[in-house]
Amino acid sequence: MLQTKSRKIVVFAAAILALGALGGRVEAQGQTQTPATPAAPAAPAASADLSGTYKCQPNPDPCLWPGAAPSISQSGKSLQIKGDNGAAADAMLTSASTITAGGTLNSLGIVRPDHSIDWSDGTKWTKQ
Repeated sequence: MLQTKSRKIVVFAAAILALGALGGRVEAQGQTQTPATPAAPAAPAASADLSGTYKCQPNPDPCLWPGAAPSISQSGKSLQIKGDNGAAADAMLTSASTITAGGTLNSLGIVRPDHSIDWSDGTKWTKQ
C-alpha cells in the first residue's frame, strides 16, 4: 500500500513539474524584476494523437474505473474518455505529454512517447 501511494505521489509530482515548466520564472533574492514577455500557450505536438482503444494494465493498482478496454476520442486538445463499463469523462491535453481528466476519472496522466498513458490513479493504459 505504501508503494502504491508513493507511485501516485511521484506521478502527480511529475505532472505538476511538467505543467510548472510551461511558464514559471525563478529569480534570485534581491534582484529586480523585469517585465515578463507572455509565453505562447504550449500546443500539443502533432504526435500527441491519443484517439483509439487502450488496454488498462494494473501499474500497480487494479483497473477499476474504465474496465479493461477504455477508448479515447480526440478533437484538438479536448479528449472524451469512455470505459467499456459505460463510464465517460472529459479530459484536456494540457501539453504534448500531460492530460488532466475530470469527472468520474479525476486523474492526471503522463503521455509516453509510445502513446501509453501513466495515470495518477496507479494504472497504465497501452494503446492498442
